[in-house]
Amino acid sequence: MIHLAVLASTRATDMQAIIDAINAKKLNAKISVVVSNKKDAYALERARKHGIDAVFVDSKGKEREEFDKEVDNALHKHKVDLILLIGYMRILSSWFVNKWKNKIMNIHPSLLPAFAGGMDKDVHQEVLNAGVKFTGATLHFVAEDIDSGPIILQKKVVVEENETVDTLKEKVQKAEQEIILKAIKLFAEGKIKVEGNKVKILR
Repeated sequence: MIHLAVLASTRATDMQAIIDAINAKKLNAKISVVVSNKKDAYALERARKHGIDAVFVDSKGKEREEFDKEVDNALHKHKVDLILLIGYMRILSSWFVNKWKNKIMNIHPSLLPAFAGGMDKDVHQEVLNAGVKFTGATLHFVAEDIDSGPIILQKKVVVEENETVDTLKEKVQKAEQEIILKAIKLFAEGKIKVEGNKVKILR
């Protein structure tokens, strides 16, 4: 069994798909801890509802590395194997990224490298403004530069003519959930290999 940590600043909607898959015995994993930098993040409430340890770490007046070391303590207590960033509104320190190299996965609501750098609905708005026919979701390992780490999986979504930010967000979230579940399984089976800035999925 693989022990997961979720770092989230918002609702962590995608986490629900992981919880559901674990409960349905489709995923041999356990979310050991959910950590948030926002005291009122629904992600913490979602964790508590499902009997998962929910930890708030206050970032006020702390250097980035100091904050990350507190988060790291919580992860160690729970013997975490893999970290998932789901709507986490913080930039990780180099110290943290290096310590958990190739063990931090971030979900981004576009097909990277397109529409990198933004968050949530801002990304979907940019997609609509650009008039592209396809968007999607990207799961990647976290590197020091934002949205630049090795890409693990991507899933394409069609942008319809009458699409709104909300309808697009819903479609992209479904894609996000599919690739997150798939990647956790591959990681647990030791089938993800990082070579330079590329991910190889072993058969």
